Amino acid sequence: MNETMLIAGVDEAGRGPLAGAVIAAAVILDPAFPIEGVTDSKKLSAKKRERLELEIKQHAIAWAVGRAEVEEIDEINILQASLLAMSRAVEQLPVKPSHVQVDGNQCPTISYPVEAIVKGDALIPAIGAASILAKVARDRELILLDEQYPQYGFAKHKGYPTKAHFSALEAHGVSPVHRRSFAPVRRLCDGSH
Repeated sequence: MNETMLIAGVDEAGRGPLAGAVIAAAVILDPAFPIEGVTDSKKLSAKKRERLELEIKQHAIAWAVGRAEVEEIDEINILQASLLAMSRAVEQLPVKPSHVQVDGNQCPTISYPVEAIVKGDALIPAIGAASILAKVARDRELILLDEQYPQYGFAKHKGYPTKAHFSALEAHGVSPVHRRSFAPVRRLCDGSH
C-alpha cells in the first residue's frame, strides 16, 4: 500500500449491551499527525478516551459516525446491525477512502475494498481511533438516556448486562430503548415478569 492511500479504520461500540443503539465510527488518520496513545477503547479510561476523541477529531483527515437503532437491532440481529452501523459510518465520511479496515472478522457491505482484522482496534491506529470515537459517542448517548429513564442506571453501566441493570429490569420492566431480541429482555417481555 503506498503512502497516498487513504485508509479508513472502522469499529463499533455497543454490541453487548441490552439497551441503546449500536454506534460505529470510521476514521481516516493523517500520517503527518500521529496521535499518541490510540488503542482499543476498552483499554482506556473514560477521561483518556475523551481527550483522545478531541485530538482525533482535530487531526484526522476525516471521521464520521454511523448507527443502527434498537428497532433495527431487534429486526435484523445485533451482528447485522453492527455491520449496518459500520457501513453507514463509512458512507458518511466526507473524504472517500481507498481502502477500509474494520475490527473483527466480518466485513460490512460497502462500495470500497474492505478487510476485517481481528483485534484490529489494538493493532491498527485508524481502527483504534474509530473504536474511541464510537465508544465516546455511545457512552454520551447512554448518559442522555439515563436522564430520560433514570430508574435503569444507564449512566453507570451503559446498558451492559450488569447485576444492577438486571435488578432495574426486574423492578421496572422493559423500557422503549431495550433490545427486545436479547434473551434476558425477551424473557421479561414474554411475561415471566
